Amino acid sequence: MRAAVLREAGAPLTIEDVTLLPPRAGEVVVEIEAAGVCHSDYHYMTGDISCPLPAVLGHEGAGTVVEVSPDSTGRISVGDRVALMWRPRCGQCRYCLEGNPVLCQLGRVQAATGGLLDGTSRLRIGEETAHHFLGVSCFAERVVVPERSVVGVPADVPASIAAIAGCAVITGVGAVTNAIGACAGESLLIIGAGGVGLSAVMGAQLAGANPIIVVDMDDAKLELARRLGATHTINARTEDTLSRVAEVAPDGVAWAIEAIGRPQTIRTAFSALQPGGTVVAVGLARVGEDLGVPINELVQRQKKLVGSLYGSSNPLLDIPRILDLYRSGRLPLDELLGATYPLDAVNEAYTELARGSVGRSIIVP
Repeated sequence: MRAAVLREAGAPLTIEDVTLLPPRAGEVVVEIEAAGVCHSDYHYMTGDISCPLPAVLGHEGAGTVVEVSPDSTGRISVGDRVALMWRPRCGQCRYCLEGNPVLCQLGRVQAATGGLLDGTSRLRIGEETAHHFLGVSCFAERVVVPERSVVGVPADVPASIAAIAGCAVITGVGAVTNAIGACAGESLLIIGAGGVGLSAVMGAQLAGANPIIVVDMDDAKLELARRLGATHTINARTEDTLSRVAEVAPDGVAWAIEAIGRPQTIRTAFSALQPGGTVVAVGLARVGEDLGVPINELVQRQKKLVGSLYGSSNPLLDIPRILDLYRSGRLPLDELLGATYPLDAVNEAYTELARGSVGRSIIVP
């Protein structure tokens, strides 16, 4: 099969012939129909974050199951349409038992080894072992993934929607519905209007937050944010963010979501809070990047700063809920879709992402 391979940080992805070994116990083969162009992959491509190389990238995907190992649980069958999850759950570790499965120990096994749940790979390039990326590797025609890493998708949901639901949407919507919770009538600031930030806008609108203030440096992204539910937008390239926020919420905002992963924008979100307010940080940064916050402001105004991975979600429950909301017209996920690229154009897709492409672009292997 053909797949996009990262061989060296800072180098373009190469389209190579990759051999996919048969699935082992508890694994399935999925033919990929759509894969999202996510900034998380870009962090590994640039070397901000490292992973075992060579690796087939892509972690936001959807497709159809074409093979199931003989000892499967029966939950997934050949012909099922599925979305992929880069955070499986074992159901037995402390984090799963506490109701926080996105921190499951299995995720760390996949990330550290570049393998699947047993730490080994099903990918070969000639005699060379290639690595899985976050247990998914969906910039490829097919993938072998653990049965635990797929969730069923209704027949009337397009593959592109199912793909983005499995990462961008669950991260952004989940930051509101899970990390924040009830916020109807409360002010909410979102910094960054990429795929995750725009998903947070939809989550905020769904939750009834008001006002919903979105900050970015691109007018086209801000226009899309307004269509998705933003009540106010700020172009940080031409406007002072804190001054404009103060015009809308003079006492500060109750909630802020930072969807970029930069120290300066997290500090801006923190400064924009009202006393007792909370920043939810969802964007990743270069490994070793530090954040400083004013201690007295933290203590005297009782502000809070929390992280949220994968929308602090329970993906096996939250992805079906997101897809049901889409099907009922309450989450307009079609608006989130950007350009579509063939696998051969994956580097072009990431060049455009770095330039600030609007919406979530899709690779169709």
